[in-house]
Amino acid sequence: MGEFIIKMPDVGEGVAEAELVEWHVKTGDPVREDMVIAAVMTDKATVEIPSPVNGTVIWLAGEIGDRIAVKAPLVRIETAGESDEAQHIRISQAPVAETPKAEIAKPVPAATTPAPAPAPAPAPAPAPVPAPAPVPVEKPIAAPSVRLLARESGVDLRQVQGSGPAGRILREDVEQFLSQGTAPAATRNGFARKTATEEIKLTGLRRRIAEKMVLSTSRIPHITYVEEVDMTALEELRATMNGDRRPDHSKLTVLPFLMRALVKAISEQPNVNATFDDDAGIITRHSAVHIGIATQTPAGLTVPVVRHAEARGIWDCAAEMVRLAEAARSGTATREELSGSTITISSLGALGGIVSTPVINHPEVAIIGVNKIATSPVWDGAQFVPRKMMNLSSSFDHRIIDGWDAATFVQRVRTLLETPALIFIEG
Repeated sequence: MGEFIIKMPDVGEGVAEAELVEWHVKTGDPVREDMVIAAVMTDKATVEIPSPVNGTVIWLAGEIGDRIAVKAPLVRIETAGESDEAQHIRISQAPVAETPKAEIAKPVPAATTPAPAPAPAPAPAPAPVPAPAPVPVEKPIAAPSVRLLARESGVDLRQVQGSGPAGRILREDVEQFLSQGTAPAATRNGFARKTATEEIKLTGLRRRIAEKMVLSTSRIPHITYVEEVDMTALEELRATMNGDRRPDHSKLTVLPFLMRALVKAISEQPNVNATFDDDAGIITRHSAVHIGIATQTPAGLTVPVVRHAEARGIWDCAAEMVRLAEAARSGTATREELSGSTITISSLGALGGIVSTPVINHPEVAIIGVNKIATSPVWDGAQFVPRKMMNLSSSFDHRIIDGWDAATFVQRVRTLLETPALIFIEG
């Protein structure tokens, strides 16, 4: 018999550790070659780790949520016979900078020991003495203070065994009753107090989101600017384009138009399409417009990136956005598809509300929040007319973007959305 050690692979350049987010096996389980045994996460990308050998799991490195250092032992597998030299461990969804090697350890024969003498038969345990049943009374005997405690705790005094004279219920009896974990009885109005608590360990993507939000809000002074946009003309154009679209084209939403509007507005204000290294004090302005699209998935919020939006048309933006959203929701998006954005769009679709305060995706300096479209009466100078209105709620890094520049940028985006023909005019 031999022992095969799988180490935590290098799952990305500059990554020193990864978080365990899923075990597919447990100690004692048989495994076969290429069977996925674990999943780890780093930088919002989940990486599956397969077994390179057949054998039986004899040791696991930790529990869900633990962080394991790169090249540290992750799994020990007992194999039949002498194992060959370490095999390459194939990793999906992330490049492996250096192929980790498995280590082979020969088991040490256990020392023979004399068989232990048979233990004497244990003495039979005494039969448990049943607890005395509560003495039923028409009205429990208790002091007013005890009745108040029971009422506040949701305890029915008829279920409490009194230890005082003549079965009188004392405060200690109520406290003991509560300490036994007995569910409080329903009150007279039919409702019951609930005292149960549940502790949930923050792991995986949810922990990554929490860390990202803390980093953003603690290091970036946000300024949020809200502007109302008349979407009537764009909605009419969108309906027409969807009616005439080819079968291989994705259905257009508002977001592809907004992406193209951002590209044009950024060409006039390139400071918005930037990242800020606040440790080094360096602003990097990007000529490429890589737009992150905040996407809700069953595991939490991810931000797949539509790269080079400046080189894509409306239909191309729509198709790439649909592809990335499906990959994010199915958990197949790669690390490269979930990183590298230069500006982000946050949209809750029909649930968007009338205003929001989006949190900037660090280290970017701007995020555009899309709220829901609603028909509202708008005064046109002579009368009120129904118009389809939507708010843009956008946040900026106030260290880099002044309030005037933020307002000017959003106003330019509004003009492009309200006059959608301008989106298609170059120059």
